[in-house]
Amino acid sequence: MHWIANIVIALVALLHVYFLILEMFLWDKPLGMKTFRLTPERARDTRVLAANQGLYNGFLAAGLFWGLWLGAAGFQIKLFFLACVLAAGVFGALTVNRRILFVQGLPAALGIALLWLA
Repeated sequence: MHWIANIVIALVALLHVYFLILEMFLWDKPLGMKTFRLTPERARDTRVLAANQGLYNGFLAAGLFWGLWLGAAGFQIKLFFLACVLAAGVFGALTVNRRILFVQGLPAALGIALLWLA
């Protein structure tokens, strides 16, 4: 069960690396605008804010990778960063789009459950 939890945690971390790339580098490119349903003008006007948001997603990914790197000693670190991801997913669902709960929050919740079961 431990390895399943770590696989899910690694996938959550990789998802946040993907978010970092989308928000920091592809925000005003076709993939970023399609993903976030942006007009070119809106993408241009919010580019700096998105880059900042992407940086935070990178910190979440780094924390999860750090917890994985520590192995069993990283339990609390993995739990903390998964809880941060879950909180961000819930907040995003409440304030931006309900879809965020499923894309970001649900994988984090699954990671938390599996971490506890392991």
